[in-house]
Amino acid sequence: MAAGPGAAYREAMSWRETARDWRPTALALAGVVAGAVTATVVGGLVLGWLAATWSLLDGPTGAWELAWFYVVVTLAGPVLLLWATQGLGALQRARFRVVLGAEIVAPPRAAGGGWPLLRPVRAWRAPATWRQLGYHLLAMTGGTAGGLLVAACWSAPLPAVAYLAGRWGDGPGAAAGLGLVALSAALLLAAPWVARAVARADEAAGRVLLGPSRSEELALRVEALARSRAEIVAATDAERRRIERDLHDGAQRRLVSLAMQLGMARASLADTPEPVRQVIEQAHEEATEALAELRQLVRGLHPAVLDDRGLDAALSGIAANAPLPVRLRVDVPARCSPAIEAVAYFVVSEALTNVTKHAGAGQAEVTVERAGDRLRVVVADDGRGGATLAGGTGLRGLAQRAAAVDGTLTVDSPPGGPTAITVELPCES
Repeated sequence: MAAGPGAAYREAMSWRETARDWRPTALALAGVVAGAVTATVVGGLVLGWLAATWSLLDGPTGAWELAWFYVVVTLAGPVLLLWATQGLGALQRARFRVVLGAEIVAPPRAAGGGWPLLRPVRAWRAPATWRQLGYHLLAMTGGTAGGLLVAACWSAPLPAVAYLAGRWGDGPGAAAGLGLVALSAALLLAAPWVARAVARADEAAGRVLLGPSRSEELALRVEALARSRAEIVAATDAERRRIERDLHDGAQRRLVSLAMQLGMARASLADTPEPVRQVIEQAHEEATEALAELRQLVRGLHPAVLDDRGLDAALSGIAANAPLPVRLRVDVPARCSPAIEAVAYFVVSEALTNVTKHAGAGQAEVTVERAGDRLRVVVADDGRGGATLAGGTGLRGLAQRAAAVDGTLTVDSPPGGPTAITVELPCES
């Protein structure tokens, strides 16, 4: 079926809309400039290496010549090429960002710890460095050729106009002129699609070679998730501290005052009628119970002694208030982060609660020690044993609390006992 005039109009509109999008053309032309810069930088380094090698082979091989050769070829050359590779990679990513609005994330740098002179070696061992270098070599050839092709397509009418202005007339010259005009028109019509194809190929190569690989993207995502989780844990701990302070300074003080006033009224109004005295006594008892429950709630949110005197004093309070004998040993020379200390405190508190409720133990032992950047907490008892992470929600909750800060929890509880719960936490999480 023949296409109607509407289809031709839509095709014309499509060409005009494609031609109005200047970004593919600008990207291709900018690629020519970037390719020239890359060729200049890489060519200069290669010429330097060749000059150093030629000076060693052609001239006298004295100590100075040997020193110059080794400094340029084995030390300065790789470092300068590494800097050029990384700098040109940033330039190319900026080209995609400015022209297309396409954000290509820079690949992760090699770990910078250790001896500074070994950092270039680690950088050259990273696959990202070789991918970027491969893109720069591709940009010097394919990228430059693609940009020149786009420029030739858009500028095709210029030589045709110049040819026709000087050679127009009868005979073979007229036929050649008409052919040149037809070729120029075809190249001009194809220019938008050529520019788009070159830009797409360039962007695809840039995302593969200038950006992180799949494994590096996953590593960056894991690092970002770990960082955000640490921030959430810290924010949650800070919010618990705020609620604890508000309750301690507000509601708890009001309840203390109310309980004291009711106690004074109970003592001073002993000769009042029995119904009134019973109401006062009941109000005083309920205020005292509410105060005790609020204090327990405040300690469950965040114990103030943990901030004021540290983990040793806070755990001593737990051991002293436990309904069974608890032997405590804390060996932490340097304090951990507040979030880690809070996790350790609640792990010990909830573990001793589980021992009291389910273990049937006569005594328990809590050991807390720091080894390097790890805090190790062990809660042991002489109970009946048989505890597992799948046996109930208590131990699962402890495991989840430890995992929230990249810690681990293990349970050693054979039937008949004894039971040992070991938690290891990163001190600087």
